[in-house]
Amino acid sequence: MSQSESFPPVGGDSASPSAAGKSGNGKKSAKTIAGPRRVRLALTRVDPWSIMKVSFMLSVAVGIMIVVAAIFVWLMLDALHVFSTIKELASTIMESENNAYSALVEYLAFKRAVSMAIIIGVVNVALTTALSTVMAFLYNLTATLVGGVHLTLADE
Repeated sequence: MSQSESFPPVGGDSASPSAAGKSGNGKKSAKTIAGPRRVRLALTRVDPWSIMKVSFMLSVAVGIMIVVAAIFVWLMLDALHVFSTIKELASTIMESENNAYSALVEYLAFKRAVSMAIIIGVVNVALTTALSTVMAFLYNLTATLVGGVHLTLADE
């Protein structure tokens, strides 16, 4: 569509600003200020396939943000020497040959934190996609019973 094309106003010529202020003989009518046009609509059905695609893409983005945030937080805590302080505290409390100490050191490793963030991200993608698709089916079912969500849209 080129830039010069425009759509006709909704409601015919009576809704246009030039025709709204004039009556048939060219004089101004009593109603010179036309308010915004309002349209009442009802959202009676959503497409579950569309909801599934959008929720999948959004949850993948959230999953990526979770992994990046976990890396960022781990690097910040490492730069603040939090992990070395925890290791020193644990080594003073328990022996370094102890299984609990080695498990704690392994749990604080970078690979462990990133792998846990990836697992959380993948579970988030699967659950969010499945739940939003089920919610779309449930919305369609309830909308047939009650009529859906009613909206009033106004023109600026």
